[in-house]
Amino acid sequence: MPTLPYIVFSQIRRARVCPQSLGIDFFRNRIGRLIEASWIPQSMLPIVVYILGSRAMGRMLPLARKSAVSVKGMEDGSRSLGNKTWEKNSSTEMSKTRAWFDVLLLSTLVVIMYAPILSSLARQWWDDPNYSHGVFVPVFVAYILWSERDRWRVLPFRTNNFGLAIMLFAIGLRILATLGAELFTARLSLLILISGMVLFLAGCQVLRSIAFPVGYLIFMIPLPAIVYYQLTFPLQLWASRLGASGLVALGIHTVREGNLLFLPNCTLNVVEACSGIRSLLSLLAAVVAYGYLDEPSTWKRTALAVASIPVAIATNGLRLVATGVLSFFFGTAVDYGAIHLALGLFFFALAFLSILLIHKLLGLLSRYQNPERVYL
Repeated sequence: MPTLPYIVFSQIRRARVCPQSLGIDFFRNRIGRLIEASWIPQSMLPIVVYILGSRAMGRMLPLARKSAVSVKGMEDGSRSLGNKTWEKNSSTEMSKTRAWFDVLLLSTLVVIMYAPILSSLARQWWDDPNYSHGVFVPVFVAYILWSERDRWRVLPFRTNNFGLAIMLFAIGLRILATLGAELFTARLSLLILISGMVLFLAGCQVLRSIAFPVGYLIFMIPLPAIVYYQLTFPLQLWASRLGASGLVALGIHTVREGNLLFLPNCTLNVVEACSGIRSLLSLLAAVVAYGYLDEPSTWKRTALAVASIPVAIATNGLRLVATGVLSFFFGTAVDYGAIHLALGLFFFALAFLSILLIHKLLGLLSRYQNPERVYL
């Protein structure tokens, strides 16, 4: 097995850089990543061992129970229907208790294993305004699971071997993502691991019943950087076009050059923060949650989620128009501070009210197409 110095110098040789020209930062980053990657399998080892041992015990216990029942039946003769019912219920309760213990133990191990990823995720929620809505996603998921506990707790817990394969795949994805310094993939592997745990310990029915809460966790994961910047640039152009058209329509002479809006007394720069990506991501997460809580129809939920994209773009353009009007009359001091924050909150509320109006129109359209029958 190659040692750590051998791996480090092989990486140096592969990069074709002489050791004399290497800085301290290179060694620190390279060695730190290799040590982290070597510790990941060791931290995952208890999980893998526990999964395999739990699965083996799950295969042995039913056989032991059947043999004990057959021996008791030979000694005591026939047993009553009440005894069979009591035995079935007690075995079901025992299996659920064991499943809940497995969930608690596995969840603890997963939290320990993903502690660095979860801490970096929490820091990004706090530091990056584009993903500040991510802190509310786990809270909403916990609320959904608690409010619907009577629905999924009554389902039978039946283990599924395919869940073990999903869990091992998520663990491998976590290792590869750490080696490649890919945060999005490492964070996404947590969702895959949670799905595999539920499938392995509780079965398909339970996973299907909580599919929305588990899937909604995707909104707490920030987009990959390459996707983020591919979205912000066209959004900046659309916002600047809408802003310039709106200002001209209001009679304010405006010349647009790229993302710059030249007004008679000032110049507005539509920067990355003004692209609308922040309101788009937050509005999409809010609309999906609202659709799940208030709309049973799947196609209406989908329509509301799709409608949130043009609504967010349009309201961001209106926000830019309002900023331009205020800058024209009161100067560029309105482009930052409390006034800028108040404008953002106002137009986000306007976007959500627009979604509520669209939902109302969809409801009226459904009633018009499917009128209720009146019997005389």
